[in-house]
Amino acid sequence: MRRLVEQAAEQLKALGHPVRLTILRSVVQGPVAGTPAGELQARLEIPASTLSHHLASLAEAGLVSVAREGTTLRYRAEFGALRALTEYLWEDCCSGGAESKPRKKAKPSPCCSGD
Repeated sequence: MRRLVEQAAEQLKALGHPVRLTILRSVVQGPVAGTPAGELQARLEIPASTLSHHLASLAEAGLVSVAREGTTLRYRAEFGALRALTEYLWEDCCSGGAESKPRKKAKPSPCCSGD
């Protein structure tokens, strides 16, 4: 359980920077085969060194992967990791945390209302 908390914290830390979140959104919207770094740089209008730094943080957190094709680096979203992170965040939502503290009658959490 502790490992899941640490992993989620690292991923959320990586997503906590506006530029990294913007980069990830762009990669998610890109082709399945991955988006070339040069295309990301042109689309987001940020210096190559800045882009490289942020992509490395996202890759280290396991949210993107990189594949080299000659001189081109292609970045693609790790949808399994993104799905696991969101599932982790919502895991106990509808139980109202019932596993951690006994309740007579669990009141549904606001996240279960569909609003």
